[in-house]
Amino acid sequence: MILACAALYHSHTPSLHRRTSMTQRLITDLSRDELLAWVEATGNASYRADQIRRWTYGKRVSSFDEMHDIPVTLRASLAKDFTFFASKIVRHQVSQDGTEKLLLEMHDGENVECVLMREEKRQTVCVSTQVGCAMGCVFCASGLKGLKRDLTTGEILDQILRLDRLLSIEERITNVVIMGMGEPLANLKNLIPALLTLNEKGGMGLGARRITVSTVGLPEKIHELGEINIPFNLAVSLHAPNNDLRNEIVPVNKNIHLERILQAADHYFEKTGRRITYEYVLLAGVNDADEHARELGELLTHRNAHVNLIPMNDVAPLSLTAPSAPRTNQFVETLNSWNVNATVRKRKGADIDAACGQLRLEQESGGNPNLHALEINS
Repeated sequence: MILACAALYHSHTPSLHRRTSMTQRLITDLSRDELLAWVEATGNASYRADQIRRWTYGKRVSSFDEMHDIPVTLRASLAKDFTFFASKIVRHQVSQDGTEKLLLEMHDGENVECVLMREEKRQTVCVSTQVGCAMGCVFCASGLKGLKRDLTTGEILDQILRLDRLLSIEERITNVVIMGMGEPLANLKNLIPALLTLNEKGGMGLGARRITVSTVGLPEKIHELGEINIPFNLAVSLHAPNNDLRNEIVPVNKNIHLERILQAADHYFEKTGRRITYEYVLLAGVNDADEHARELGELLTHRNAHVNLIPMNDVAPLSLTAPSAPRTNQFVETLNSWNVNATVRKRKGADIDAACGQLRLEQESGGNPNLHALEINS
C-alpha cells in the first residue's frame, strides 16, 4: 500500500523575514529560580520575579513594555537581556469548527506547528517539542523530512503563549497536550521544565491531570518522567497489537518492542496512579481487523487503560484511509468485550488539515501537493 502526504489548504499569509541568530535569551527559557537570580542580580526586589512570571503566563501581554506595574528601568533591563517571543507567525488558519492552527518560524528559520481546539467547556492546545521527528511513523507527516533539532523549553512554552493570545477575554486554556511535531520524551530535558512551568501556580497553574504527554513509547524515558512524581497524563501511541505489525507502522519499535513499553507504562501507573491512554490510529486494511482488536484487548484487559481510537484522516491524495464507521464500531465493541474502555477521537480542524506536521511540510515543499510517499506492507 502506498502512503503519500497530502497537500493542505493553502494559506496566503506571506512568509516573514527569517532570523539567523538569537543573541538574547528567551524569557520563557528561565525557571522561576533562574529569573529570581537575574532579578536580584539587577538590584531589584525578589518579588519582581513573580510579577514578571504572572505577566508572562497569566496575562496576555506581548512585550515587556506592557508590564505596567514593573518599574521602567527593570522593563528596560528585561528588553535588553531577553526576548519575549521565540517565534514569528508565518501562517494562521481557522477552521469552521473554531480550531486554529499556527505555523511558527523560529529564530533559525525552522518551522513548527501548534493547534488550539475549542469545545463548549474547554480550550485545548496541542504543541510540538521538536522540529521534525526521528520516529518514522508511516502515517505521520512530522517525520517525512527527518529530525532537525530539539526545541528549547522556551520554544515549547512560546507556542502556548501564542495560542493563548488567540483566545477571547472569556476564554482560557484548560488543557495542554504534548502531541504535536516530534517525540516529546526524546526531548525530555527541555520538556520537563516546560511541564513544571505549566503546572506551577506562578506559571500557567494547570493541574497535572490537564496536561497530557504523548509518546511513541521510550521505556527509559517513561520511567524518568514517572520519577518526577507529578501525575501528568501519559498517552502511548501504540497503533498495533503485536511487534511484527508495529515494526512496519512504527519502525523504531524494532529496537524497543511492545513488551518493554507496556512494562514501562505499568510502572508509570504504579508510580503516579494515573490511568494510561493508548492511542491507536485506525488504518483501513492494515491494523483494523477483528483479530487486531482481539489481540489489543488481550494485551490490555488486565491493565487500567483507556484506548483512544483515531481514524486516519481521509485526505487526497492519501491512498491510506480510515475504516468505515461500522468497522470502527466493531473494533470498539470487540475491545469492550475484553473489558477495555475505548472511545473514538472526535476530528477537529479537518478543513484546515490540523494533523501535526502537514502545514510545515507544505511550507517547506513550496506548496507542492504531491509531497512524499512511503510504503507499508499490508
